[in-house]
Amino acid sequence: MSAKPQTGRRWLLHVGIAVIVLYCLAPFYWMLASAFREPNKQGENTLFPSPLSMENFKGVFRADVGFGRNLLNSVVVAGITTILTLILGTFAAYTIARMEFRGKNLVAGVIIAMSMFPVIALLVPLLRLFTDIGWINTYQAMIVPSLSFALPLTVWVLATFFRQMPKELEEAAMVDGLTRGQAFRKIIIPLAAPGMFTTAILAFIATWNEFIIALTMVNEKSLQTANVAVSKFTGLTGFDSPFGTKMAAGVILTVPLVIVVLIFQRRIIAGLTAGGVK
Repeated sequence: MSAKPQTGRRWLLHVGIAVIVLYCLAPFYWMLASAFREPNKQGENTLFPSPLSMENFKGVFRADVGFGRNLLNSVVVAGITTILTLILGTFAAYTIARMEFRGKNLVAGVIIAMSMFPVIALLVPLLRLFTDIGWINTYQAMIVPSLSFALPLTVWVLATFFRQMPKELEEAAMVDGLTRGQAFRKIIIPLAAPGMFTTAILAFIATWNEFIIALTMVNEKSLQTANVAVSKFTGLTGFDSPFGTKMAAGVILTVPLVIVVLIFQRRIIAGLTAGGVK
């Protein structure tokens, strides 16, 4: 008699998971369907576009659109931000996790508090500052603010990771003659690689998807990131609604992230679960 209730609960669990998966994937599927639907058939609500068309993708990469340059800008901004975030965040996280100094809890609290500030509230002061120092329409105008918002997450995740690693690792290395810096570089960093890799992926995705900072700090078309460029698509005539090309551009922006997660999913999971003493 007890097997039937368990079977029923398992069936309901599977149905619930399926509903959640469909709910999450439905917008992405509709974006794909719209991207491959012919431009003059965007008003149709068919689930399967017929015939499949590449016209929207061709429209995205028209010479006058310059979307290829916008993609390169996104790669540059997200890549540099991720590298700087990982370097600075690793040292800051290790210091907070391992060192004892006056005001340690205050520093950790300030770092976490930084992540609570809404980006929109800081745009006006940043815009005024960057205008005064001549940073408007530059890469650093997008990288520095993104760095300040990505660092708290990086420091928090890596500090937790470093705290889970046994202190005996550094102590044994220093007994063997290494300095603390050498022990950090030769022992801790290799062991922390999964966590650092996971943090880098999260920072890259957050920066890649960033919109409001890039929209505010850059108005020169050749320096805009891909997200900003998509929001300013005007269509073939300049007056029509470029729904299909926007969906095609959305696919182009989303697919690299999906590929990265699928390729490195094991390392991401390892980074999220590693760090404990076994």
